Amino acid sequence: MASSTSWGFSVFTTFSLLFLASSFSSTKDHRPGTIVIPLTRTPKSKQSREPWVSLQRLASASSPRLKTSLFPRSYGSHSITLSFGTPPQKLSFMVDTGSHVMWAPCTTHYTCTNCSFSDDDPKKFPIFNPKLSSSSKTLGCRNPKCVDTDSTDIHLGCPDCNNHSRNCTHACPPYALQYGSGTSTGYFLSETLHFPRKTVHNFLLGCTTAAARQPDSDAMAGFGRSIFSFPIQMGVNKFAYCLNSHDYDDTRNSSKLILDYNEGESKGLSYAPFLKNPPDYPIYYYLGVKDIMIGNKILPIPRKYLAPGSDGRGGVMIDSGYAYGYMTRPVYKIVIDELKRQMSKYKRSHEFETETGYSPC
Repeated sequence: MASSTSWGFSVFTTFSLLFLASSFSSTKDHRPGTIVIPLTRTPKSKQSREPWVSLQRLASASSPRLKTSLFPRSYGSHSITLSFGTPPQKLSFMVDTGSHVMWAPCTTHYTCTNCSFSDDDPKKFPIFNPKLSSSSKTLGCRNPKCVDTDSTDIHLGCPDCNNHSRNCTHACPPYALQYGSGTSTGYFLSETLHFPRKTVHNFLLGCTTAAARQPDSDAMAGFGRSIFSFPIQMGVNKFAYCLNSHDYDDTRNSSKLILDYNEGESKGLSYAPFLKNPPDYPIYYYLGVKDIMIGNKILPIPRKYLAPGSDGRGGVMIDSGYAYGYMTRPVYKIVIDELKRQMSKYKRSHEFETETGYSPC
């Protein structure tokens, strides 16, 4: 920035999230809240870690909760370390509330096209090797979990066998997942997950053989609303975590991921209710927004952009797999125009804006 003391959006350096994972089909509609963007001076002194400390205390409470370390990563997201198989194989998984399937690269021939690590030696990619696990089983086409990843009420069955045959030993048909411009394809395994203080058998783990445009060589931990996701397979009612402030580096400075088996709300935390999902987008977490403010001014944002419609457009979706917040163009223009107006007397770094594409700065 232009000066040693920066002006800009006052953003929490530790962002806590709390999700009611058990009610993934729908939630009651509530009056949405307000997004407030105060313009305050932010000194370079060390930021308070009070929210992180509060979450640590929550994790230490004598109630049915599990916890594990959550690490910031250089690609802008966060990861946890999970152990699958017998004996256990450790892998780093990116935590992603914007997707709903657990998968890991699981072959020495794994390829990732147009990925940030595509030029690296494929033999050095961290993979889960099912051949080294005595508990690994390919998911069979007769298994009730062999369902469409987009429509879990659709059983895929055994297209390569006589549909009336009960002795078909074929695998469940392969999956093909879409992540914005990225993809992941493979087949499902039934495996054993070793989590701190808990072992889960017959855990559904995707064995990805090929992918495209992935941010890192990490495996993927989908936290969305689906039977394939990590929190649903763990059987928790809530999960929570704090996102550490970091500068796009692989620091070992971790926070905690908490899996909570309690019913109801936890004391000492503030809650924002999720909205009912549009029918075509059942896996995401939507928040309602009443207003957007910059300083003390409420911006004239049309209502259609603040709450999701039946077509899935509008509203705010929580997606921990992206490092940035995104706004639809009409909303973005209103926000940026007002920000420029209120910041007009401060010097802008046009060189930085040109280099990064971020503006105003």
